[in-house]
Amino acid sequence: MPSLRTDARRNRERLLEAAREVFAARGVDAPMSAVARRAGVGVATLYRRFPTRSALVSAAFAEQLTVCAAAFEEALADPDPGHGLYVLLERVCTTLVTDRGFDTVFMAGFPGALDHTEERARAEERLAHLVDRARAAGQLREDFDAADIPLLLMAVNGLAGQPPEVALPGARRLLAYLFQAFQAHPPARPGPLPPGPQMDLAGVYRPAGRP
Repeated sequence: MPSLRTDARRNRERLLEAAREVFAARGVDAPMSAVARRAGVGVATLYRRFPTRSALVSAAFAEQLTVCAAAFEEALADPDPGHGLYVLLERVCTTLVTDRGFDTVFMAGFPGALDHTEERARAEERLAHLVDRARAAGQLREDFDAADIPLLLMAVNGLAGQPPEVALPGARRLLAYLFQAFQAHPPARPGPLPPGPQMDLAGVYRPAGRP
């Protein structure tokens, strides 16, 4: 009996790892059969462990929810509120473009998966507190508002689904550009921006994954 429980636990761990990888690459609407194949188990085994897609999505992203909460705590604990805000936004932006499931689960809210409403409300409250601290410290423009951050995230989210060599440097460069505009007193000679992706105008209209 102990060996059966061990096998069951290993199957569950493989399924969750496979789900995170598949959902990151293809989104949470990816076929359940793709998750089973990645885990090396049959579809019947997948459904025995997770009878619905929402159950699998919830379990797969539960750990990431903890990681997100820790990122907010680190940002709030940073003695430099501007730096804490920037590091947090960089984490969110890079996750948005590397994990296609993140946007659906945490931003839009996948039906039946996690308590996204409560978690999103808590995130918005913490984000507003971070912005207030940075503005009170004279690091952000007086007219900057926490509602400006969703605009940044929407812009970055446009890179989701692009190849990593485009999405990651593009997200980091866009954040660096915009964060300079957010500052109350941008440096007269700002440091170099992170290198951006090599793109032309044709790349704007080229579907992701097509050469």
